[in-house]
Amino acid sequence: MTIKKSFKYRLRLTKEQESLCNQTAGSCRYVWNRALALKKELWEKKKENLSCFDLNNLLAEWKKELEWLSTSPSQSLQQVNKDLDQAFKNFFRGRGYPKFKKKGIHDSFRLPQGVTLLNQLSKKAGQVQLPKLDIVRFTKTREINGTIKHVTISKTCKNWYISFNCVVDIPKPKEIPQSHIGIDRGIKTFAQCSNREAIPTISPLKKNLKRLAKLQRELSRKKKFSSNWRKTKQKIQKLHNHIANLRSDFLHKASTQLTKSHSLIVMEDLKTKDMAKSAKGTKENPGTNVKAKSSLNRSILDQGWYAFQNYLSYKLNWRGGRLILVSPRNTSIECRICHYISKENRISQEVFQCQSCGHTENADLHASINILSRGIDPPNSFKGGVLAAGHAVIACGVEALASTAKQELLIRKSRSFGI
Repeated sequence: MTIKKSFKYRLRLTKEQESLCNQTAGSCRYVWNRALALKKELWEKKKENLSCFDLNNLLAEWKKELEWLSTSPSQSLQQVNKDLDQAFKNFFRGRGYPKFKKKGIHDSFRLPQGVTLLNQLSKKAGQVQLPKLDIVRFTKTREINGTIKHVTISKTCKNWYISFNCVVDIPKPKEIPQSHIGIDRGIKTFAQCSNREAIPTISPLKKNLKRLAKLQRELSRKKKFSSNWRKTKQKIQKLHNHIANLRSDFLHKASTQLTKSHSLIVMEDLKTKDMAKSAKGTKENPGTNVKAKSSLNRSILDQGWYAFQNYLSYKLNWRGGRLILVSPRNTSIECRICHYISKENRISQEVFQCQSCGHTENADLHASINILSRGIDPPNSFKGGVLAAGHAVIACGVEALASTAKQELLIRKSRSFGI
């Protein structure tokens, strides 16, 4: 099995190398903006388009016009034209229109050729030879596997990083013991599993919100573009990067733990972007409870639900597992015993109590069991089911609940299925 994998490390640059990296990133930004403006103007006036080949020919003329463009690796500038051409292809497929780039935001450049790994200096220090930059050192935290296709040099909070994008051959996935699990994502509890395990949330933004607000107040009081203004802005960027790293580390550890233990994971197909929409409304139709909705949106985005879903997807694929997404409709208000649906069943945030049969359970646990049932039981799935009925969670009708003894028997049987 062949997969694409990246290995990212922090660079140890000299002052000359750092200056060249800044200049190369600036040159790439200039080429992108100039080419984008040219393509936009040509299309608006003549309805004509410039291909990647045409832009590369123009690039040679721009180098004659501007000498400082020649100090950057030619292949990095050509990769910019390639990326812009792909961005327009994505736009015609329904994605967003390419935007102009700003200095200091996602500064990076790519080197597809001329990359040579050299013998490492020590266990924690490696070195690589790059075009124009010559020999560059980096902090080696793990071994690089596979065949290097290209490297990407990027800047984050004054630090430069190198990412080796490799093609890796991995062995055939080992058979995971057949373990099915449903996951209900939330804010107070990040992930409630149907096997009664729960992953508590860390909410990195919430924990650093006061510190972030203090720095933003300091920034607002300083003169724009002054020395102290830039220092405070760098502190804010560093804090945002710290929050993102905390979230990413948590999501990777949680997803790895789950994919190593379960062959099938079922989750709700949540539309996070729609869930986190603003409630401000318009001047004609102003929204209600805007402050409360804003706080809820911030909490939703702080969890990283969509990233968690992506991590589970590719990690299960590597290990021979499977991720299934089901409709979230009524998962939290439908009784898993008698299938009675009512908003009144959810008597509080933490407690579920069926108004028909009286079944009481933790609300998140109950929702995760419903999610698992929809993923493996065709009769209960809004999307028609995905597995054979033989693997279905025990389903019961109203007649089966004639006595409490039968109800307890059904619950015990469902637990035997890992619920």
